[in-house]
Amino acid sequence: MNQDKIFIKTFLNNFKDESFSVKLWDDEEIKVGNDEPLFKVILNKPIPKKELITSTSLAFGEAYMDGNLEVEGDFFTMLNTILKYKSKFSTDFKRLPKLFSNLTSAKKQKEEVSYHYDLGNDFYKLWLDDTMSYSCGYFKNENDSLYDAQMNKINHLLKKLNLKEGLSLLDIGCGWGSLLIEAAKQYKVKGLGITLSEEQYKKFKSRIEEENLQDYLDVKLMDYRELEKSGLSFDRVVSVGMLEHVGRDNYDLFMKNVSKVLKKEGIFVLHYISGLTESPGDPWMRKYIFPGGVIPSLREIMSISADYKFYTTDVESLRPHYMRTLLKWAENFENNIDTVREMFDERFVKMWTMYLYSCAACFNTGVIDLHQIVFTNGVNNSNPLTRDYMYN
Repeated sequence: MNQDKIFIKTFLNNFKDESFSVKLWDDEEIKVGNDEPLFKVILNKPIPKKELITSTSLAFGEAYMDGNLEVEGDFFTMLNTILKYKSKFSTDFKRLPKLFSNLTSAKKQKEEVSYHYDLGNDFYKLWLDDTMSYSCGYFKNENDSLYDAQMNKINHLLKKLNLKEGLSLLDIGCGWGSLLIEAAKQYKVKGLGITLSEEQYKKFKSRIEEENLQDYLDVKLMDYRELEKSGLSFDRVVSVGMLEHVGRDNYDLFMKNVSKVLKKEGIFVLHYISGLTESPGDPWMRKYIFPGGVIPSLREIMSISADYKFYTTDVESLRPHYMRTLLKWAENFENNIDTVREMFDERFVKMWTMYLYSCAACFNTGVIDLHQIVFTNGVNNSNPLTRDYMYN
């Protein structure tokens, strides 16, 4: 028996409490667990032991993208089962220096953001909802559509910001601008969105004109590092799904820049994917989806926030909501997969399928989380005494 097969069989011992089967490249079939198999994994070629030890997720992810790994049965069920045991995966960070470099310059981060978000607005339109929101939705009801959930999320964040007419609002990493558009429409605030994505900038700019909101909103191609010396000042700051791109070495710098533009007693709402503990990240995700992406833990962000006199007034986890959001994105993606194939090659299609379903599984199994934190810049005694204002 060769080393690759021995290693695969040893690795499968981690899953003895689950039930599935694995068909190997030589037609040997291995049954895992005692119950009826939920799915079958087919390995058309050996995955070298060395690659699995270097990065289990990268080895399996690339095998799927290259057609060397196939799944019979529900793809999400497979990933949800396997990723329960993510802690059993191997990652040798020393062998992956390019993926885990500590380069966090403004130029490098713009390249990394552009790699993901500048795939084209036409691509994202295929599977996002009409708000073009690319972050966790908020499902208030079982039958909420994706659009309902995204509007719920936007309104949930706006309520947490406790907005009033005439206040100023900065959105760091504004995406395609839906949150600021709703803030201007509902509360008549003056808003600025900043992004590093050319595609998002152009789309948001056109949306401002379409909605006749030029007197209320503006968008700039701008790095968060420029805020400190910008001379700008805001009553409220919000950041949704952007902190994951900052990099662990720059969390302090990010908070410092927010503190420089947020007025005293101002409110800062931070919405981001979080980890239970601090990790350099996942190799497959870093290589193919979010170059340079790192997931902050809740405790490290809370620790840094105290250094800038940010007082925490509310923390909420939306982890199950992100699982639902991703499954709806995946459904939309699959419903438009023929169009995606006209835009990209088959390897890209498999890569994006893996991305959407694996992230859904990671949220469902608690590998990652989603937190919204409400801070005030210094003591703020004017906020409502209860949290009712966030939900009424």
